[in-house]
Amino acid sequence: MRVLIVDDHTLVRAGLDRLLQGFDEVDVCAQASSADEALTLSLAHRPDLVLMDLSLPGRSGIDAMVAIHAQLPATRVLIMS
Repeated sequence: MRVLIVDDHTLVRAGLDRLLQGFDEVDVCAQASSADEALTLSLAHRPDLVLMDLSLPGRSGIDAMVAIHAQLPATRVLIMS
């Protein structure tokens, strides 16, 4: 499973990446720190799952989720708060 991690805090992204490295079937394909970057990286990497923070600088995680789902309907988005 290809996973994109989206959070504006570097330590949170690093922690999630480290945690997910423990699963053989999970590949963290990219990390983003904003909603706009999440959309760009989603289109580039086409992840199976996006782990997204609700509160991001600029547009919210909900806005990013809607934009990602419009372009990549098979990609699942899990919002973290």
